[in-house]
Amino acid sequence: MALFLSKRLIRFAVLVGGFILLLITLSNHDATKEYMPQTMDWTNFNPALSSIGTTISNTVMDAAGLKDQEERTKAEEIAANKMEGNGADDDGSDDIANMDESAAALQNAASAAGVADMSQNIMDFIKPSFANHGNRPKACFVTLVRNSELHDMINSIRKVQQRFNAKYKYDWVFLNDDEFTDEFKKAIREEIPTSTVRFGLIPKEMWSYPDYIDQSKAADTRVKMADIIYGASESYRHMCRFQSGFFWRHPLLDEYDWYWRVEPSINLYCDINFDVFQWMQDNEKVYGFTISIHEYLSTIPTLWKTSMDFFKEHPEYVDKDNLMEFISDDNGENYNLCHFWSNFEIANLNLWRSPAYQAYFDTLDHAGGFFYERWGDAPVHSIAVSVMLPKDKIHYFSNIGYHHPPYDNCPIDDRVWADGNCDCTQKNDFTFKGYSCGKEYYKAQKLEKPANWEEFSH
Repeated sequence: MALFLSKRLIRFAVLVGGFILLLITLSNHDATKEYMPQTMDWTNFNPALSSIGTTISNTVMDAAGLKDQEERTKAEEIAANKMEGNGADDDGSDDIANMDESAAALQNAASAAGVADMSQNIMDFIKPSFANHGNRPKACFVTLVRNSELHDMINSIRKVQQRFNAKYKYDWVFLNDDEFTDEFKKAIREEIPTSTVRFGLIPKEMWSYPDYIDQSKAADTRVKMADIIYGASESYRHMCRFQSGFFWRHPLLDEYDWYWRVEPSINLYCDINFDVFQWMQDNEKVYGFTISIHEYLSTIPTLWKTSMDFFKEHPEYVDKDNLMEFISDDNGENYNLCHFWSNFEIANLNLWRSPAYQAYFDTLDHAGGFFYERWGDAPVHSIAVSVMLPKDKIHYFSNIGYHHPPYDNCPIDDRVWADGNCDCTQKNDFTFKGYSCGKEYYKAQKLEKPANWEEFSH
């Protein structure tokens, strides 16, 4: 099938190609070769990640030694001249056969990687979802559950239906690494009579060891971590890897842009008198949460370094207005262990589908930490969200009463509590307690804490 490039991509491709040719020319010319850098040295790379915002073109220029503004301007003029000579029509509809070799090579590489447009940043990839403004969102609940958890799952469904979905009637997708029994499916459908309900089997490749994982080393790790919560569990690690890198790839989710993650044994304490999916879409939010908490350092000793090494190599994926302050107290040098508790997520699926996140997950997956340590999907999601998204795309639902053992998110605003017909105990709200990361979140977002927050901090 013929591949087409947008005018923007052509310009981008030629710009990159032009500088690559410039590098080759300079490095092979006797008069300039001795001045060319031989390898990229990251040892001196120490700007605050919260202010990186570096573009790909700047990265290429820096690699070529073009740090002076005059040199950059000349290089841009060279690239522009090359672009003027490539004969692209104004509508950008030239076939790949008419492109210059550099542009064609770039597009071929992108196509082989399954990336339609290399010029898209993570928000470019998500924005088409916002074009549906005012219309019913393409959204669903998604649940990973086993047949043995039927009773606890029914309790969760009844709360969600009672407090929200009986009114809004969104679809529900259930996933399992084993076939769902007829008994399970029948019981679930009876609880959700007014919505479309789908049951899916997780493909083996999404719930197994990839070829690059040493299973003996993974087994040794489980023995060594037996005294840590879930440290000895093999299935827990498969679950964390699946939630980090695969749930959104399941074919049953292909038609949706938004999801709300629901687990067995949760509770909704308050009526939700607005369509949360519609609110997320129409207010152009990307990721919503209710509870934030600190992670166990012993489960993720190398996750932060692996992540920061990735973002140093790919500064183009770091949003200039990110929420790094939520997850690091020293501009990215160290992880403060804060993360969004991912058992509750209302988010845009295109966040995870984006080339940027997929590249990040692939790096983590090959590092082996899901099996050689016990990396959880919550810190993985939280690091990605906090670094890759503008901070105003992240939302804390203080008005949604939620429980996942053993913590509560209970509205401490008396009016919100009353209007929502809430049945939670406000004193149990976790937001500002010591082990929570609520204070860090409010500080990072420069939000004013509720006037009475200290009453609920211990």
